[in-house]
Amino acid sequence: MTSLNSLLHHVQLPLVPNDAEITGITLDSRKVQKGYLFAALPGAKSNGCDYIDVAIQKGAQAILLPTGVTFPETNSCIPIHCDNPRYILSLIAAFFFPKHPKHQVAITGTNGKTSTADFIRQIWQLQNYKSATIGTLGVISNTDYHYTGPVLTTPDSIMVHEILTDLVNHDVQHLALEASSHGLDQYRLDGLTIEAAGFTNLTRDHLDYHHDFQHYLEAKLRLFKHILPIDGIAAINADMDQNALKQITQAILEHKQELRLVGEQGQFLKLLSVTPLPEGQKLEIKTVYNEIFSVTIPLLGRYQVDNILLAMALIAKNEHDIANFVPLLPHLKGVRGRMEQAAILSNGAAIYVDYAHTPDALAHLLQSLRPHTHHNLYVIFGAGGDRDTGKRPLMAQEADKYADYVIITDDNPRTENPNLIRQEVKTGAPTALEIAGREEAIAQTIKKLQTGDILVVAGKGHEQGQIIGSVVHPFDDVTIIKKHASCL
Repeated sequence: MTSLNSLLHHVQLPLVPNDAEITGITLDSRKVQKGYLFAALPGAKSNGCDYIDVAIQKGAQAILLPTGVTFPETNSCIPIHCDNPRYILSLIAAFFFPKHPKHQVAITGTNGKTSTADFIRQIWQLQNYKSATIGTLGVISNTDYHYTGPVLTTPDSIMVHEILTDLVNHDVQHLALEASSHGLDQYRLDGLTIEAAGFTNLTRDHLDYHHDFQHYLEAKLRLFKHILPIDGIAAINADMDQNALKQITQAILEHKQELRLVGEQGQFLKLLSVTPLPEGQKLEIKTVYNEIFSVTIPLLGRYQVDNILLAMALIAKNEHDIANFVPLLPHLKGVRGRMEQAAILSNGAAIYVDYAHTPDALAHLLQSLRPHTHHNLYVIFGAGGDRDTGKRPLMAQEADKYADYVIITDDNPRTENPNLIRQEVKTGAPTALEIAGREEAIAQTIKKLQTGDILVVAGKGHEQGQIIGSVVHPFDDVTIIKKHASCL
């Protein structure tokens, strides 16, 4: 609980003559209680301004709303007009929920955010720190804190700061969180006090929302231009698209942040060599301090190496930290739904699931599995409905380029016709096999696997449902794979 004028003073808005106590803040008119501040924000599917009357009737003390929006005549509720209510709401939420972990790191990029954040958490926990991640997999920590809210890559600003306060109440002082382009564009992370920010890579995704690649990049650059402070650590995968890398590094240098490049072209952590092994990969790394380390990680996938290097660069304070991190790397575990081994058949064929749902991610996934494939590499994938349609044939092209057998199926068709989605995907791989129904595609393909084959089912990873229309039907790739593998 705090006074309205305290909130207004914090966000540098004019104070009101009749101050009042604010007992809570919410974006959802259904959750308004007496004394609440209701943020009436316009959204993609509904407009919070349409629910101002409802919020007032339920006892809202104040309404945050865009400049120019008409406010009903009332003596019981105070209007707070501003030009950018989403940004102001984030600052209000940070003030209303004042407890934040001391060490906060944020990661953006098209692919690899979840794994990088989780590797950071694991490294911290292996050093006996109470730590947590917020992202696509929800909230994960080594405490008894249990998050029960909706799972989004980047939750809304109120939820973010409420979670942070709850984590601090459970003694968490180390946090890694994912920064999605949607979340950054909608100011959900403004008000955070991060000490490091990472950029994994940049490839095509979410153009249904951002419309073009440059706007997509600009949304992600907000993490460095507006949230990471001067002198903050900015760690970047140096092997990403070079045009994007140039724009990212320019923004970092202009804002006087500490640039750390990692990867084959890196200078802070330079990857000298990577050798695929049956049990994982052997790495040779050179640090900016001219130390060379050799270590074996128990994870498949070249992109996992990039994620691990970025994780270390984001949280290392000095050369001693890096030297302490390296012995911990053999203890890292893969993230749920990321190159996750789902089954090994009696003939030795292996089946994996992965969250790859962009052309670049699918290409890297298949390239990573190829060194471990002794016969044929199969891939099953689809494309989501009501999302970027342009990437559909591009995904098929990458699958056709790097896999021996391509099977196109369904993946969250939502309100679109799944037959039409598959047809659009197939234009990028005309000789691919098309099988309607994700479970049927998995069942048929498992029966074909021989010794030395690898099958990867891509697109869903950790997800627990198949969205058809507006209904989420229970569906887990790993469970379905185990079911049909056990029948052989």
